[in-house]
Amino acid sequence: MPVVVVANPKGGVGKSTVATNVAGWYASRGHVVMLGDADRQQSSRLWLGLRPPQVPPIQGWEVDRDHIARLPKGVTHVVLDTPAGLHGKALQQVLKIADKIVVPLQPSVFDIFATRAFLDDLAEHRKHNHAQVGIVGTRVDARTIAADHLQEFVAGLDLPVLATLRPTQNYVHLAARGLTLFDVAPHRVERDLQQWEGLCRWLDT
Repeated sequence: MPVVVVANPKGGVGKSTVATNVAGWYASRGHVVMLGDADRQQSSRLWLGLRPPQVPPIQGWEVDRDHIARLPKGVTHVVLDTPAGLHGKALQQVLKIADKIVVPLQPSVFDIFATRAFLDDLAEHRKHNHAQVGIVGTRVDARTIAADHLQEFVAGLDLPVLATLRPTQNYVHLAARGLTLFDVAPHRVERDLQQWEGLCRWLDT
């Protein structure tokens, strides 16, 4: 059972957006998916409550932010949305169950600094763990200096950049209805689906 953890200690970087869409992608492929939310804001859990019955189902997983419970049975894929400030014992618990860790990162100097320390911490913990780690740039406008700074930062990492997601209201409008990019007609979100192709291939390996 693949377990995908979406993590970054910085709040507001798009963790829930990435987590819900990862879950939506798995569900669209016919997998039995469970989405856990260890964040105090419970954004992913609230999103599940908005999800309409006619789209591929995604089950909720009750997760205590201070104690990651034993993995649920009867599902094929698990996605875990984690809280800001993930470190120490909580990070170790996540690494014990994670097969893949997706780190969303915004093109902001504050986000980059916070994420650099997290990635260093993650690398230290991963010495005894074999989870794959990948970066997803979020709300990236390629025309800005901030996007250039993000490119410079990720170029120095020994980690794959799985996707660079543009700032678009598509995610906002879909989330408000409990939907993902993978629940609507492809022509409506064609550009965004193209940006997800590399991430989806990585998730499928």
